[in-house]
Amino acid sequence: MGFTIIIIFAIFLGLITIISVLFFDPVTAFFFGLAGGLLIMFLQYLVGPWIVGLTARLHYLAPGENRWLESKVGDLAVKSGIPIPRLAVSPDSTPNAFVFGRTRNSATLAVHQGLLQRLNEDEIEGVIGHELGHIKHRDFVVVTLISAIPLVAYLIARTVFWTSASSGGGRRGKSDNGAGLLIIAAIAAYAVYILTTLLALRLTRLREQYADAYSAFLTSRPRELESALTKIAYGLSLSPEEPHGARAFFIEDPAQARQDVASIIDQKQKYDLDHNGVLSERELELAMEAEAKSNWRRLTEAFATHPPVYKRILLLREIEQDINSGTFQQTNIYRHI
Repeated sequence: MGFTIIIIFAIFLGLITIISVLFFDPVTAFFFGLAGGLLIMFLQYLVGPWIVGLTARLHYLAPGENRWLESKVGDLAVKSGIPIPRLAVSPDSTPNAFVFGRTRNSATLAVHQGLLQRLNEDEIEGVIGHELGHIKHRDFVVVTLISAIPLVAYLIARTVFWTSASSGGGRRGKSDNGAGLLIIAAIAAYAVYILTTLLALRLTRLREQYADAYSAFLTSRPRELESALTKIAYGLSLSPEEPHGARAFFIEDPAQARQDVASIIDQKQKYDLDHNGVLSERELELAMEAEAKSNWRRLTEAFATHPPVYKRILLLREIEQDINSGTFQQTNIYRHI
């Protein structure tokens, strides 16, 4: 994950350097572009949590309003060694959960009403462990900041393209030469936008897997999260609502869930080995393994905010084998990722 972050920043700095050399005094423009990018990142970090909380229509729980949830989150947070987050409930009927905030101390753990209604207490515990893993790793801060870089690249691309279209030239040389440089710069900025977007998505997928593994460590029962992810994916796949704009923060992306469930349902006859019309646990496991090996699925995964549900379940089952064998310890909880 650290390498991915370094690459994203290196590509972004490379774009600023190219723009600076083509059109301005290189040193001045480089620091001006860098300052502008950092300003946008700071603004996103500042207002991002406020926007997420506002759009989710959260109801913050008063002490004693949901004693079981408060107790479970408190116990797991203490075990994890992190501050107990604020608790909130969204009236959304879909099964989902997320965390957001600016720091560990100001983090909020929000659950949808649909999650509380559709999952049992053990499954909710697995989800809580996952979300506390995000707080432990400060994922909500990292994702908020990193997602600003593709935005800056896109704004640069649009600005340069608009300048090229409206003026037909740049500061250097003749009009046609300046227009050519602007077009090259716009293409470079769009390329950086696409590349940094793909890298940022890869980072969010990795952080979901790390949170899954952390939940398995924290609860010592990865089956809780396995079952929860299955119910969440199926519940989200049935929802007629459009995916939320901040779905990268959720434990599961509704759009991704629909795709994951549909890919297996569409091939039900292929995976129904005993032809009884029902996919058994073993048949579902074989289906997940087959989907995880699909080259097409690997390609489409590059554009997703979350790993496929079946890939996450297979990871949890590998961890479960370690737990049962007694080899799963805090020093190696992420070795299967």
